[in-house]
Amino acid sequence: MKKTLVFVMAMALGVTASSYAANPFSDVPSGHWAYDSIERLAAAGIVDGYGDGTYRGGQLMTRYEMAQIVAKALAKGANVDRLASEFAKELDSLGVRVANLEKNADNVKITGQVRYSYRDVGGDVRKGSQSRLRTRLMLSGAVNDDWRYVARLENNQYFHDSFNPSRDSSGEEDTNFNWAYVDGRLGGTKVTAGRQNFVIADTIDTRGDGIKVSYGKNIKLAGWFLKAASDRGVNYNNEMASGDKAYILDVGTKFGETDANLRYYKTNIEGDNSYAYGGRQIYELVATAPIAKDLKINGAYYKGAEIDNHDGDKNGYLVGVAYKGARAANVGSWGIYGKYSDRPLATYIQPTVLAAGHATYPTSPYGIAGDGYKGYEIGANYTVAKNMVGAVKYTDFKQREDGDAKAKTIWSELVVTF
Repeated sequence: MKKTLVFVMAMALGVTASSYAANPFSDVPSGHWAYDSIERLAAAGIVDGYGDGTYRGGQLMTRYEMAQIVAKALAKGANVDRLASEFAKELDSLGVRVANLEKNADNVKITGQVRYSYRDVGGDVRKGSQSRLRTRLMLSGAVNDDWRYVARLENNQYFHDSFNPSRDSSGEEDTNFNWAYVDGRLGGTKVTAGRQNFVIADTIDTRGDGIKVSYGKNIKLAGWFLKAASDRGVNYNNEMASGDKAYILDVGTKFGETDANLRYYKTNIEGDNSYAYGGRQIYELVATAPIAKDLKINGAYYKGAEIDNHDGDKNGYLVGVAYKGARAANVGSWGIYGKYSDRPLATYIQPTVLAAGHATYPTSPYGIAGDGYKGYEIGANYTVAKNMVGAVKYTDFKQREDGDAKAKTIWSELVVTF
């Protein structure tokens, strides 16, 4: 059936448009005998041509294409009962297929984050600065109603890096495919398996291949196993390097408005140089509670075990307070926070404050990260526009166990999400 004939029939059956727009099809000249009909159908939203802006009126159409046109005409209130009867089977099929197409359109989602950061480090250990643009693209695809697949592509561009002269002012870039995991449920148990982040901010912040499982609601039981990813590099003192393993058990509950967690960590940090110390066994008790509107306090106690080739304290603590907090969707929202840490080497693996370089990456066993640290961190954040959050933080730490070397860092960033 020729398309032009079909549309003339549809017009004769009562398809109208309240207003006209210029004919959108490049291959329908104004002098064509069906120009007015096609123009009215396009204005009514019943025909939309092809993606290249053509109408292809001389081309034969399939019954399925015709059923689409009839369905749109019916939605506009056109009297096309005879055509609807003729294409009843196709219309019924169309309903199913359109629903499936709509569902599949949401099957794969792409989101992203762009962060520009600048850090400046002073003190006794290692002075310098770095400016970096980090871009992340996250892909999420539904496997079925219970499971999905998640992947992340990350690019880092260094505009300035005095810590690494080889890329200072060179604009050096690196790109990694650093997430690839599935998550879903097996009965009442939530499971995440594959390459992913393993983060408990004040104790461990790394990426690796492994599995997370959790179960329960009022009392939540969780277990993690990870093997540090190949891009984790060389182990300096206590950071998890490629191949290092960690096991984490977590019991969480709620007392009124207070959240509490008891955690156990075990690692086999071996490292690639003589500065690395052996594995960790850490017990952690942490709680967070509101004390006024928008104001929360948190505290943690840490108990470590003996570390190979290292003597030092085994008990540490952290106290902190936070007021409000920037929310990406709420322009003008803001927050401030502060915390004080006293952490022997035996009580942490690689906390965010070290993993993000806020306290520097020392290259000797006498650095801040290598022999415990104590000091404070303060910060503020503000949503400057929707999905654009700026933040600044300042850390002042000193070496805890073997000397009193200091590291002071200013970190600033702008994070854009989409």
